[in-house]
Amino acid sequence: MAEPNSFDKIELSLVRLFHTVITERSISRAALRLQTTQPAVSAKLKRLRELTGDPLLVRAGHGMVPTPAALALMEPAGELLRNAQLMFGSRSRGLDFDPAGATTHFRIAASDWLDPMLLPEVVGRIKTQAPRVTLEILPLTDEYDYRLHLSRAEVDLVVGNWLQPPGELHMGQLFTDEIVCLVAADHPAVRNPRWWTSERYLESEHVAPRPLHAGAPGVIDEHLTGQGLARNITVRTPHFALAPLMVARSHLVLTTGRRFCSRYVDTLPVRIVRCPMRLTSLSYYQLWHELSHHSGAGRWLRTQVREATQSLV
Repeated sequence: MAEPNSFDKIELSLVRLFHTVITERSISRAALRLQTTQPAVSAKLKRLRELTGDPLLVRAGHGMVPTPAALALMEPAGELLRNAQLMFGSRSRGLDFDPAGATTHFRIAASDWLDPMLLPEVVGRIKTQAPRVTLEILPLTDEYDYRLHLSRAEVDLVVGNWLQPPGELHMGQLFTDEIVCLVAADHPAVRNPRWWTSERYLESEHVAPRPLHAGAPGVIDEHLTGQGLARNITVRTPHFALAPLMVARSHLVLTTGRRFCSRYVDTLPVRIVRCPMRLTSLSYYQLWHELSHHSGAGRWLRTQVREATQSLV
């Protein structure tokens, strides 16, 4: 690590480069994001290695991975950059973000049990207003630790639904949605609504997404568990957008928001029926970390997601 008398050799630009290189796990991608050249990034990375006494980024297989020391330095580096933004005014905070000329690379992690039109609407808005911006959509699954990735600035925004979002993150509620059931057109619940009781609901075979955390219940099952109840899940799928097709070819029951289900009733032999359980509405949020809270680019991105949602709702 740097000696006390070497602090005069440390520049804020070095900290920013370190944070970008470790986030990207690539010198070439870091150079693109910083709008500089690969040799310039390599030269500054060499200085960082000398200052820290650690290689920071090493080759592994066909890619590069950060060392444990580099990962340990990510949080203080992010904190330092955030404080620098607060110290040096609105321009440093990026409040003058210009989407028309920006070359920012945004990463959004999202579940596919959202309204299937939301992400296309978000992408369309962003590319219309910021044609040079690049986007990466990441799957929000039980194998993706979104809290860790947000804290390392490896993802800018997470969009999904939670019964209780993590308290350490900033959040903005996008919309709420009534919980309903999607079933095949020939399902008994369609033919005879009075037959469709809470007991028959729990006994039926259900298709459900994999939860956001390994071993944790999903939002619907968290609701039911709170009432001391459990449903009969016979199909778990990481591909939630395929669940309506599974429902159409079976007597499986899909329990989710009305907005998601309504996108399929005109194209598949499926119907929406009421959910006979006492369940509160689903709440959908966008979550972000303190690291990007004051960023002009981050604020602009969150505005696009919020406005895309409002246009659909």
